[in-house]
Amino acid sequence: MQVNVSATPTRRALEFGIYRDGDNNLDASQSLTIAQALQSSERDGAVEYTVEDTTGLRADGDDIVEGKPRTDSFTIADGEIGDPQIGKARNMASESNLAKFVAQTLDNAEASGAKQTWIDLVDHGGGDGGGLETHTGAVMSMPDMAQAIADGIALHAKEHPEDANRGIDGVVANQCLMSTMGFADALSRAGVKYLAASPETMLSPGVPTGIADAIARDTSDPSAMAKQIVNGAMREGTAAAFDVLDCTPGKIANAERTIKALNDAVAADTGDRAEIRRDVASVDGMVRFSDATPDMPWHADRPAIAVYGAIASDAKLPAQLRELARCAAGATQALVLAHKESRGFGPFDGSGYTDAVGPTIHAPLSAKQIDPWASHGISETHNAFYDAVDQAKFVHALA
Repeated sequence: MQVNVSATPTRRALEFGIYRDGDNNLDASQSLTIAQALQSSERDGAVEYTVEDTTGLRADGDDIVEGKPRTDSFTIADGEIGDPQIGKARNMASESNLAKFVAQTLDNAEASGAKQTWIDLVDHGGGDGGGLETHTGAVMSMPDMAQAIADGIALHAKEHPEDANRGIDGVVANQCLMSTMGFADALSRAGVKYLAASPETMLSPGVPTGIADAIARDTSDPSAMAKQIVNGAMREGTAAAFDVLDCTPGKIANAERTIKALNDAVAADTGDRAEIRRDVASVDGMVRFSDATPDMPWHADRPAIAVYGAIASDAKLPAQLRELARCAAGATQALVLAHKESRGFGPFDGSGYTDAVGPTIHAPLSAKQIDPWASHGISETHNAFYDAVDQAKFVHALA
């Protein structure tokens, strides 16, 4: 992979990779993310954008028309497009293609002297089921998305050993439902420090590209950075709730240890399962709007902190079980660097999200809600987090 590294590279605060899969019905609406990058770069030269955009849109005078999909690759800096390349449409749901893009973004980060490197994944999302949907309905599994990022980091390090310590600092999931414990765990294993995502579905175009400016301003202050990202995402009114999660290994490991202890205790406590089930049922799952179909798996994706808090506050349960739930809630809360939610999100029938704080877990209460789309290749249970915390024990004790 060739990169032109100048003798005195521009020192930018942030390299922001935009990986936009427009090979579906979101092409027109999510194309705004590219326009926003151009506008933002005119205002703030601290950010360079590395873009891979698969789209069927074309300019025809003052009109935008649709045609055969193609893939455009280019950079955006100081309001200008650089190094444009146009080719046949790539499979954006391919692990190897995403890995190459990650490596290219890191190559450009080295060339620009960027302090941090983030990736923005733009398309449909399905939580731990995956995302980056093609026009055929195929998606890249969530573990493969994280593995692609790890592979891209490794590819950059191999080709640029002088810059081998550079990695992906953060991932923006401009996709629905991606604030999950499973995705946070997978990204942590790939070396990613931060996940900015919504636990609920979002209105396209979703997360505004301008949040890159907030990241660039506060690269040395994670708390301030996270708050500005969340403020920017919620200001647009396209998200019912939004989080920035701390994916550092120690915090993830502590959350998983406490969740596993609770899950194992719930599985062993046959006498209180009915009461625990009522506690879990008191927390609504995601996809809280009337157009949602009953078979959608995300109805069973519940905010983890709210679930554990409901168990912890139930005086009918044994004190030891309640304490385990309190610890799980606290350790999960520690992952949340910043959060905002809508008290009544108008576009979703006025649904409330005051309990939708932090990542979700797959917590179905009926057998039909355990991975209902697995036969279609979309599974929320085939991931490292689910196995590490014995989530299957929790699920099968209650569903």
